[in-house]
Amino acid sequence: MGAKQSADTTMGVLGRELQISQIAVVCQDLQKTMEQYSKLLGWGPWNVYRHEPPRLHDTELHGKPTEYTMLGAETHVGDMGFELLQPLAGPSLYREWLERHGEGLHHVAVMLHDFDESSELKKKFAEVGASVLMGGRIGETIEFYYLDTEPSLKIILESGSGHAIDLVPDYVYP
Repeated sequence: MGAKQSADTTMGVLGRELQISQIAVVCQDLQKTMEQYSKLLGWGPWNVYRHEPPRLHDTELHGKPTEYTMLGAETHVGDMGFELLQPLAGPSLYREWLERHGEGLHHVAVMLHDFDESSELKKKFAEVGASVLMGGRIGETIEFYYLDTEPSLKIILESGSGHAIDLVPDYVYP
């Protein structure tokens, strides 16, 4: 194997390394789980969001329009985002995960800030058999989607585009 071939195989589907922006856990009781992470690891404060219409919109699951709602709590651990998610109503990838695997690590996110780049990532992964499992929009600036990368990467990969800077949390814990 030559140096060029080796270098080409480490470039990723967008021709560059994709940075981890967030790691997420799915749980049954967001408040209890958030309290445990704060108490045991000192993580927080947490921005807590109730994602439901109209803020959460254009949602789909397995390629079909589907309505679902969730609670989400986000904090930073150093430069890394960490998220807790609790499904509330409707069918969702989070609920499916809880039923199959129970609580725990759900996905790794590589969020992009450009809609065109996000669309290109979806296209490139579809070409290698990793279609969108679930997605939607939050507010006017955020698109998110989960790719079927568990067979190839052994994790679910989340991506999307937009900025959460204009989202106001429903509350902050503690």
